[in-house]
Amino acid sequence: QVQLVESGGGLVQPGESLRLSCVVSGIFHKVNSVAWYRQVLGRQRELIAEIDRDRKPTYADPGNGRWTITRDDARNRVTVALNRDKMEPEDTANYFCRADVAYGLSSNTLVTLWGQGTQVTVST
Repeated sequence: QVQLVESGGGLVQPGESLRLSCVVSGIFHKVNSVAWYRQVLGRQRELIAEIDRDRKPTYADPGNGRWTITRDDARNRVTVALNRDKMEPEDTANYFCRADVAYGLSSNTLVTLWGQGTQVTVST
């Protein structure tokens, strides 16, 4: 009924840019906050950025300035992109998308959906 799919991972050369995409599609009442996280093996998942329905972004590390999150809302489809320039080997991680979605019988009950993750490896 509602799907969340991430894409854009893979092998990235150090210094190159990265663009990840998270698509929420299906029959839903609304998609509230959508966020990107990353997780390094053996460590906790950490928030990178989040964006609300008004397209207001919030960054876990505002001083970093190298992540950009954007959102496009269309009928039955919400796309949230995460961009980063100058990737570094330390950015190697599994990147996850999370969305809070209201669907089904209740238009006010939000359900948190997680993607399967997309692996990003920064290496020569």
